[in-house]
Formats: sequence, C-alpha cells, structure tokens
Amino acid sequence: MTTTKIALKLAYIGTKYSGFQTQPGRLTIEGTLIQALKKVGIINDQQMARFSASGRTDKGVHALGAVVAFETDTPMLATARNVNSELPSDIWTWGRAHVPLSFDARRAAVGRSYRYILYDSGYDIHAMRDVSERLQGIHDFKNFTLEKNGSTIREIKSVAVRVLGSFVIIDVAADSFLWNMVRRIVTGFTLVGSGKRDVAWVEEMLNPDQHEEGLMAAPPHGLILTQVDYNDVNFVEDEYAKTRATKMLQKEILYHGVMTEVLKMLR
Repeated sequence: MTTTKIALKLAYIGTKYSGFQTQPGRLTIEGTLIQALKKVGIINDQQMARFSASGRTDKGVHALGAVVAFETDTPMLATARNVNSELPSDIWTWGRAHVPLSFDARRAAVGRSYRYILYDSGYDIHAMRDVSERLQGIHDFKNFTLEKNGSTIREIKSVAVRVLGSFVIIDVAADSFLWNMVRRIVTGFTLVGSGKRDVAWVEEMLNPDQHEEGLMAAPPHGLILTQVDYNDVNFVEDEYAKTRATKMLQKEILYHGVMTEVLKMLR
C-alpha cells in the first residue's frame, strides 16, 4: 500500500475539554480526534501515523482553523464527513489537503491568528488602539508569557481592536506565539482600557530587561485560534461540514447572547 499524508482543518468548542494535548484520564481535543480517526479506519496508531498538530491550545480555548496531519494507507476515508461522523458535535473537521510526507503541522506553519472576544465594560477603545500600535513589530514578550526556556522575542504582524455590539474584538496575528501570550496581552489591553495603566506602561512591559511584572492571563473562554497559515498548502473545504459547524456555533452564540442580556439587566 502507498502511504499518503493528509492535513485536516479542525475546529472545536473547547469549553468542556482539558486543552488540546492528550492527557491520561482527561478529556482532550487530541484524544477525542485520535479515537475518531481510529474508528473510521484512517489510522491505527498515533505515532506510526506521524500525527502532528498546528499547536496546543489550553483548557477552555476554542479553534476554528487549527490543522492536524497524519499518514494513512486509506486516504479515501480521510474526509471531513467520515471523521465528523465519529466526533462529538463540538469538534469537527471542515477541510482537507494532500501534503508531502515530510509535512509537520506545527513546524511548517508560517503564521497564526487569534481572536479574543471581550465583554465591553466601558473600555477606552482609543487607548486600547494605542496599545495595539505599540505591540506591533518585533519585541521581547517575556512579561507576557509563562515560557521559561528559549527566546521570548516574537514579531506581531498585526493587531486590530474593534467594537461589535456589547463586545470588544481583539485580533492578533504573528509568525508564532508564546505560551499564554495572547491571553496576557488581552489583560494588558483591559488594564489600559479601564484606566488602571497607561500606554507608557505597555512600553515598559516590552522592555523586560529593565521592567519585570507578572500578569494574570485573561480567561480562556474568550480566545479562539482562527487561522494557521502555510506556504503551498491548498485545503479543499467541505461546505456541508461548515454548515453543520455554523448550526453548532449558533447555539453557543444564542446561549452567551442571552447571558449578556441577563448581565445588562442585573447592572
């Protein structure tokens, strides 16, 4: 049999999962997906299939554009609909691509984008946009991560802040991110937006050799991995899978929309 490598676009609502990475005795995205791939007959063993993922999201974090890749002798079975038939309704695949056997979903990524959805508690949006300008470019993000080893220098390609109804939407794109980096950046936004810190403080935070300060990470439920970019990988999207995912997301949005209105009434 000829071995083929397949990459799948993956989305999930991470609320009830203990993060992406497989953990003994815990419900995870990766563990659930591997079980589905085995049930469909796409892979027999995770290591033998050289399974790789674009990244590891924390407990409670969501994704719309994550990517996984694996080798298989039955590529005809590796379709979004087949895999989704064995997945719970809060995890789904929606696109696929044939990739070289050397492809690694994490190492081959050239960019990642995240979105954080933040309830608008009367933030100063102009100040938050000033923060976004300071964050763009190459900086040392040591004050914005839990990483202990390796370089903490990263380049943020773009940061955008906008208001949508009762929410502030923060979009961040970079070549790569550090552990907890986006959620701690969001905390920085909220501190400046609420007037507890000024924009000059952000400049200090980006100079960890002279200023060290720990930050709490913003709650995980507001964070979404929206996209992972690759060179020369063309995904064929499954419209049926996307429609099914949209219906699932509509249920989530309705619930949180109702909770938002309840909060307004309480205030």
